[in-house]
Amino acid sequence: MRIGVFGDTHNNVRNVARIVELLNGAGVDRVVHTGDITQAKVLDELASLACPVQGVYGNNDLERESLERAAEAHGMHFVDPPFEFTWEERRVVVVHDPRDLETEMRGAYTLALHGHTHRHRETRRHGSLVFNPGECAGMMTGYNAIGVVDLRDLSCELLRF
Repeated sequence: MRIGVFGDTHNNVRNVARIVELLNGAGVDRVVHTGDITQAKVLDELASLACPVQGVYGNNDLERESLERAAEAHGMHFVDPPFEFTWEERRVVVVHDPRDLETEMRGAYTLALHGHTHRHRETRRHGSLVFNPGECAGMMTGYNAIGVVDLRDLSCELLRF
């Protein structure tokens, strides 16, 4: 299973349209948003993805009622972090702020995903992969990135745009 990972879209609908194009082209099986969606129109754009979308809310997701309505209307699943689940026999935790990983990571997860910093991170610790693809809300062509994680071998790929 290949998972598309990104966060901190901060209402940049133009970039979100590009993210949808890239992830549909990459043939991912699921998508995880690591928070800071900001407004419901981002979820409206993400509805064009060819796979299920889920994730967590971030510290800038203040328009919760409209975000929750849009998520429900599009069949998406968003919760307050931490979001824990198992896919392909891999335990996964999703948070927005990486500081939350200090309390959530106790060697119990194979994969930890986070956003918030807008910086790429791909580290292994305690037998787990911690991953953040980095910036995707900015306007700097070539510095925006989303990630694809393959759960079979925990390999990561950055798709830059």
